[in-house]
Amino acid sequence: MSLAQQKCEPCAGGTKPLAPEQAHRLKEKVPGWEIVGDQIEITYKFSNFTEAMAFADKIAKVADEEDHHPDLHISYGKVKVDLSTHAIGGLSTNDFIMAAKINELHEGG
Repeated sequence: MSLAQQKCEPCAGGTKPLAPEQAHRLKEKVPGWEIVGDQIEITYKFSNFTEAMAFADKIAKVADEEDHHPDLHISYGKVKVDLSTHAIGGLSTNDFIMAAKINELHEGG
């Protein structure tokens, strides 16, 4: 099953962040995303502010459905997305699931 088909699950108490090698393996499945510190991030480009806002709204809907919320930075023609699992202080599989779902949104899937 692809990452985009999976569902985010709450992290149980004591869950540790992914080891760097695990995170790098999962990153290979989400084109365009980069690991930066304890998060993954990407910037999508659009023709104007309205398109950027519309995309951010789509992300917000999926984030609420998955109960896993990215940090969004919206500017003219750009949406920068940062994902990390704050509850565990680093990356979890949920971050890569959300990244895959966001990539699908951007591709029109």
